[in-house]
Amino acid sequence: MKKKPSIHMREERLEMVGPRIHPLSLLCTGMLLFCVAIVVGLIAADVMYLAGQKFSAGEIWKLFTADAILRALRLSLITSLTTLALVIITAVPAGYALSRYRFPGHSLCNTLVDVPIFLPPVVIGISLLAFFGFGVGHALKQALSGVGISLVSWIGIVLCQYVISMSYGIRSIKAAFDTGLCELEQVACTLGCSQWQAFWKVSLPLARPGVLAGCILVWARGIGVFGPLMVFVGTGSRVQVMPTMMWLELSVGNIEVSLAIALIMLVLTSAGLVAIHFLERGRS
Repeated sequence: MKKKPSIHMREERLEMVGPRIHPLSLLCTGMLLFCVAIVVGLIAADVMYLAGQKFSAGEIWKLFTADAILRALRLSLITSLTTLALVIITAVPAGYALSRYRFPGHSLCNTLVDVPIFLPPVVIGISLLAFFGFGVGHALKQALSGVGISLVSWIGIVLCQYVISMSYGIRSIKAAFDTGLCELEQVACTLGCSQWQAFWKVSLPLARPGVLAGCILVWARGIGVFGPLMVFVGTGSRVQVMPTMMWLELSVGNIEVSLAIALIMLVLTSAGLVAIHFLERGRS
């Protein structure tokens, strides 16, 4: 009678054969490397173009530290971080409401919050002009002007950034709350927590990775807003953020300055992504 191979013998045979590479893993890894190659190629093209201009180290330093660029960088950081704070204040409860509550008009609200994502950015700027051109918006604009506040300022920039990035925040945060179990909140309430305490101690900590990722997405989207700013606040020197300054420099042929601004924005967004991965390492 033929003796059957033992478990240890089968394991040794598998080790000798080695792990089998599945076609699906090859396809997925290949597509990942393709996407990474596109990003790396674009970054390398920017760097190589500047390097090919034969600038000295001092000229490159002056290019990145010019007063106009630093002023645009400062305004971009101030407005984008202000926008991020406003989105967090509004998008966290809004995303939680869409995730947990069912009420009349829920489907309509769930659809309308996505509208700014699909609209061309220029349409947002035109819509803001129309809103503040008559009715309640015009009255609000006049009231602000009466106390010395102009919308053609950092306030108008924040408004454009907020309208553009708000939907990304709500959608990301809703998805984060959707991954949490409602039953855990109910258990917390049965153990003596109020709904507010269950939200802070159970729901929000569970959704923390998604909320942080949504915040980075909102900030990156806000700092790159261009179309609505061109329409609503213009391109004056005191309202120039990095995207508008990059377009203005490119329009007059200063591609070196435009690429310098592009690399600065690339470094900023990369720093944000590194920060989110550092904060959430081991929890993904």
